[in-house]
Amino acid sequence: MYKNDKVIRRYSEPFKLKILAELTTGKHTKSELCKLYSIAPTTVNVWIKKYNRKDLMNTRVKVETKDEISRIKALQKEVEQLKKLLLKKDLDAMVQDCYLEVAAEDLGYKSVNELKKKLSIKP
Repeated sequence: MYKNDKVIRRYSEPFKLKILAELTTGKHTKSELCKLYSIAPTTVNVWIKKYNRKDLMNTRVKVETKDEISRIKALQKEVEQLKKLLLKKDLDAMVQDCYLEVAAEDLGYKSVNELKKKLSIKP
């Protein structure tokens, strides 16, 4: 046997439709069909998407209390405020750097670092 001997399975269209029909009737669950026909669950999910049978997909329902919803909204609002503050801080730093560049040029220094050394400002 070779190292890369993998079994590649190709399923016919009627077989795929048969599996989906059995899922629709409720005769078997998805996991039972996968075990019965030795099919990976992800393969069945691909077929469900391919044939646009979203009614057969597992649905996820998220249950939250009002306290959780209000807490999430408060946290989202706080995140937005922090983003605005960070943006403002970045803009202020850019403006300060520009002022230092202009001041260094006007005072005849070769670079901003020379001006910072003279004024004892940490770079």
